[in-house]
Amino acid sequence: MPIVDNAVYVNGVRTTNPNSLDETFDVLRERKGIAWIGMYRPSHEEISAVASEFNLHPLAVEDALAGHQRPKIERYGDILFIVLQPARYLDAPEEVEFGEVHIFIGPDFAITIRHAESPDLGRVRKRLEHDTELLKIGTRAIMYAVLDQVVDEYEPVVRGLENDIDEIEDQLFAEDPDVTRRIYELFREVIIFQRATQPLVGMLAAIIDGLRENETEELIELRRDFRDVQDHVLKVVERADSFRALLQNALVVHSTLVAQRQNDDVKSLTQTSLDQGEQVKRISSWAAILFAPTLVGTIYGMNFRNMPELHWTYGYPLAVGLMAAGGVALYIAFKRRGWL
Repeated sequence: MPIVDNAVYVNGVRTTNPNSLDETFDVLRERKGIAWIGMYRPSHEEISAVASEFNLHPLAVEDALAGHQRPKIERYGDILFIVLQPARYLDAPEEVEFGEVHIFIGPDFAITIRHAESPDLGRVRKRLEHDTELLKIGTRAIMYAVLDQVVDEYEPVVRGLENDIDEIEDQLFAEDPDVTRRIYELFREVIIFQRATQPLVGMLAAIIDGLRENETEELIELRRDFRDVQDHVLKVVERADSFRALLQNALVVHSTLVAQRQNDDVKSLTQTSLDQGEQVKRISSWAAILFAPTLVGTIYGMNFRNMPELHWTYGYPLAVGLMAAGGVALYIAFKRRGWL
């Protein structure tokens, strides 16, 4: 059922629960009260029926039917059309879920159209029904209560995002390979959260200025209530701005750490190459030193018949001396070059 609650209030007290929109309209004319119709994910036909019954402006109805609107407040004659983007933090997947609420505020009616689980408008209605003095002010009290609930539900989102950012800082220095993806996902959520909260500052300023028209005691008090909501919004906006700056810094730090690790890897590879080069030098040096006596020994080890040195008395000492001298000479040369 798209209409989750439909009631008529007279002097802040719930007097009747109409069973249809026609009955709501009739009761309003008889009792001179205010009607509050709460709808949850209505179809186009159901929204059109409400628009026809309460003579809502076509442009506002078109926005309500299209959905996916950014937060805004627009006036169509004596009717206000408000779009809000509530949010709630989901602990299990550690992400933020955004919704959308459309509010039509007329002189004697308030229509709230909720497209997500948040905000809890049932709590808002119970709170107002227990505060007859506030509800007696009229539909602007309903507008205040809904805005207050939406802003209050931003607080758990702020805490959740703050906790996620703290975890990202730990992941950065733990060299977690998934940290890049998580930073970008959280950065996207913070941007959407900013889009949902920043317009509320101007919206609330416009509402507060509008309440200056009639300086009754009730409206003066209601204006203070709206200022309190505005203060909370400003704090939320400031926190969201700081989150965005922190995530930008996290991306810079992450890039720096990646570049540093790459430089360390390059240095390690370079040092390894240098060490290998030194080993090659040593091996080559000893191979050259051993090659000289091996060459002489190989030649004189052929035992050909016509080799004069084989029958020479000093042939063997000369060959041995030649091998030793060649090895020593090469050793001294390589030592001077630092190869050994």
